Amino acid sequence: MTDGAVLGEDGLRRCGWGDSTDDYRVYHDTEWGRPVHGDDALFERISLEAFQSGLSWLTILRRREGFRAAFAGFEIAKVAEFGDADRERLLADPGIIRNRAKIDATIANAAVARGLDGGLDALIWGFAADPGRPAPRTLGEVPAVTPESTALSKALKKAGFRFVGPTTAYALMQACGLVDDHLADCHVRTGRRS
Repeated sequence: MTDGAVLGEDGLRRCGWGDSTDDYRVYHDTEWGRPVHGDDALFERISLEAFQSGLSWLTILRRREGFRAAFAGFEIAKVAEFGDADRERLLADPGIIRNRAKIDATIANAAVARGLDGGLDALIWGFAADPGRPAPRTLGEVPAVTPESTALSKALKKAGFRFVGPTTAYALMQACGLVDDHLADCHVRTGRRS
């Protein structure tokens, strides 16, 4: 994989990782880096980022529908009510990553999200990066952690969220459009200029 934007078979330049598989190509072109709003939608993203910790994002992406089915469409109100029977069901579900700590964190995080004053959307979007920051030209210029992601991580942890370290928080920020890390020559970024 190259460090800069690559020319795909379809004639479009995209971030190198975004042209490595069909799944990544669709995710890169239609979802990654686009603004996501709504408490349930952001709860889904924060949950999937937590499950991704230590794994490839492709592993999570390919199981996304399984996660949605297992976690009631990531509706905060429903997941917050999950009990012991749900935990056991989830631990036996081959359609998701069966990690007890991450399952428990997702259920606990739903309860925290349900009780947030102002909601999850307001909390997360309060840490959006400066939209005027220069576009990265190579993947090497894309940070893994930023002051904003560190601050978001601290705020989430203070609220009671788990599996939300600064690197996970930054991945969430990238995925949900709080920061635009599409490379300067990527068609998604250049398409936004037109």
